[in-house]
Amino acid sequence: MSNALAQLAQHGVSVWLDDLSRELIESGELSRLVDRGVVGITTNPTIFASALSKGDAYAEQVRELAAAGADVDKAVFEITTEDVRRACDLLKPVYESSQHLDGRISLEVDPRMARDTEGTIASARQLWAAVDRPNLYIKIPATVEGLPAITQVLSEGISVNVTLIFSLDRYRAVMQAFLTGLEQAREKGLDVSSIASVASFFVSRVDAEVDKRLDAVGSEEATALRSKAGLANARLAYQAYEEVFSTPRWDVLADAGAKPQRPLWASTGVKDPKLPDTLYVTELVAPGTVNTMPGKTLEATADHGEVTGDTVRGSYDESRQVLDALERLGVSYEEVTEKLETEGLTKFEASWGELLQTVTDELDNARAVQGTEK
Repeated sequence: MSNALAQLAQHGVSVWLDDLSRELIESGELSRLVDRGVVGITTNPTIFASALSKGDAYAEQVRELAAAGADVDKAVFEITTEDVRRACDLLKPVYESSQHLDGRISLEVDPRMARDTEGTIASARQLWAAVDRPNLYIKIPATVEGLPAITQVLSEGISVNVTLIFSLDRYRAVMQAFLTGLEQAREKGLDVSSIASVASFFVSRVDAEVDKRLDAVGSEEATALRSKAGLANARLAYQAYEEVFSTPRWDVLADAGAKPQRPLWASTGVKDPKLPDTLYVTELVAPGTVNTMPGKTLEATADHGEVTGDTVRGSYDESRQVLDALERLGVSYEEVTEKLETEGLTKFEASWGELLQTVTDELDNARAVQGTEK
């Protein structure tokens, strides 16, 4: 393990990789990353679309699915759940050695279900049953419609990674949905110690949108606030986490064996090349958190990341001042976070469409070849 990754772990930060492909698994690279300190993996539709468009690692399975007459939705389901199942097995030792805290792989529900509560619940159940591994997280977007779905699937014992969180108010609603889900699970007699959750709070996308608006303002004060909103927002999220998980309501669940819903820092690759490439890692160090990094950010952190200790607690007043200053300049926090959620869903739907088209083309090619061989 590199010094920086080891230091993050010592300060209570779990290092996860925001990437997965069959090539990563079969080449042995994923095993090497685990040896270096990676203890979990997140995926999303964009990651799978990229994986399927490169190389021929999926060719054999595509041929089998084509021969079996699978349609594109069935093929995508089988391909993605196979990758995640294999990754779950590979990280099972981490899952066991961490007392089930880490060693987890996240798989997202069909993004077309993001505004459909019942559709999300059905998709989550189907994915959970298909992968059939205890160290799986089902990713559910933190839309208004997603909140009751999060509660419902948690109440059924399904572990959840809540994704696409941008605003503090929505994050608080996510934590309430988590608590309600565990309470319902406990009422059903389920073992709440086996139900896990993380809440993925997005960071760099906030800076990208806010900085664009600050540049339009163009004042000296606006320039001084560039690239500060993402960290301020995330740090205040951690403050909210501390508040919620120190209440009597939580204590009841904790006494029954429940584990807190950990904050997960997502979107941690810098969008602005002028920023330090480890900014959203070294400046978001706090106990009980997860940082999921794209490969480039992970390598940068391992190579030259400087971990100086807790960089979150003690920053709450300053962080609040940053958000207040933005409002005074006319940069609306509510507008920014609403836009980012909408854009995030649109991007995932577009990636899903690309994935469907890629698999459709591969299935058609496989069937054409099979037809000529008869």
